[in-house]
Amino acid sequence: MDIALGADHAGYDSKLEIRTLLLNLGHTVVDFGTNSLDSMDYPDVAHPLSNSVANNENDFGILICGSANGMAMTANKNKDIRAAICWDVEIAALARKHNNANILCLPARFISNELACQIVETFLTTAFEFGRHELRVNKIQC
Repeated sequence: MDIALGADHAGYDSKLEIRTLLLNLGHTVVDFGTNSLDSMDYPDVAHPLSNSVANNENDFGILICGSANGMAMTANKNKDIRAAICWDVEIAALARKHNNANILCLPARFISNELACQIVETFLTTAFEFGRHELRVNKIQC
């Protein structure tokens, strides 16, 4: 799969770990930044990454910041994005199964890199269940 990956300064270290995991799993990674621990504005990463997923240039996106809230709020401004904040494996599975999330948002200040990698693997390997969930997901866009 082609995975869009991005973080702000708070998520930079996690991004490096996740990038290594994704490459080891055989995925192609498109890195949207940031590329240092220097303070930066998360929308500068979230908007272009979200557009790449919405335009089917990447299969999924992963955004990482301190709480995941800023990244999720920004990503969800795009009508074709369903960005989910996930802090454990079960939430990630449900975000895919029930909500057909296409961007995973991780709170780097509240989970370990090890847990973040487990969440990523679950998110990427869990399929959307369609059925009654598809009807609900189709109602998300305003």
